[in-house]
Amino acid sequence: MTTTSTARLATGVPGALVHAADVPGLGRLEVSVLDPVGDLEVIHRWVTAPSARFWGLGDLTPEELRDLYAYVDGLTTHHAFLIRRDGLPIVLLQTYEPENDPVGEVYEVQPGDVGIHFLLGDRGAPATRFTTRVAHAIAGFLFSQPGAERIVIEPDVDNDRALARAGLFGFTLGPRVELPGKSGRLAFLTREEWRESAHPM
Repeated sequence: MTTTSTARLATGVPGALVHAADVPGLGRLEVSVLDPVGDLEVIHRWVTAPSARFWGLGDLTPEELRDLYAYVDGLTTHHAFLIRRDGLPIVLLQTYEPENDPVGEVYEVQPGDVGIHFLLGDRGAPATRFTTRVAHAIAGFLFSQPGAERIVIEPDVDNDRALARAGLFGFTLGPRVELPGKSGRLAFLTREEWRESAHPM
C-alpha cells in the first residue's frame, strides 16, 4: 500500500491504494487516489448522469473533466479518490481542508475539520443498508488519519436525498449557507460521534 498524508488528509500518486477494509455485508472496499486519465471513463459517466445534477460537473466534456482532476491532483489541500467494492468502482470521493475552500468563509473552521464530497456511482451486488455501510466505511477511512476530528459536508439545500442521508449517517445538521453557485446546508460528524454510532450490520 503506497500512501502519503498530512495529519488530516490521505493522499498519494494517481492510482495508489491508500486504504482497504473488509466491510461486513459489502465485501472488500479499496480506496485509491483518483487517476484523472485511467479513471476518466467511469467518472465522466457518473458525473453526467441526471442523478448527479447536484455534483455540478454534468456539462463538462471528458477532456475538461480530466483537466479538472489533474488540477486537483496537483493541490495539497484538495484530493480525489475512487472507491472500489470487490474491484468494481462505486464512489467518487473528494476531501479538502475547509479553511482552504470557499466553505471556510461561511463557518468557523475547527482544527481537524475535513470537508468531503462523495458521489455514489454504482453499487454492485445487492446489499442491505448499502449506502449507510458505505458511508460508515468512508468515515473509517477519513478518521484513519490522526489529525481528522470532524467531517464537514454542505449538500445543496434542495438535495432532499442527501440531507436525509446525512441524518441517517449521524450528521448533525447546521445552518444554511451561501456558497459559490449554490445554497448549502452544513452538517457535521465528529470522530467521537462516529465511534459511538451503531455499526451498520
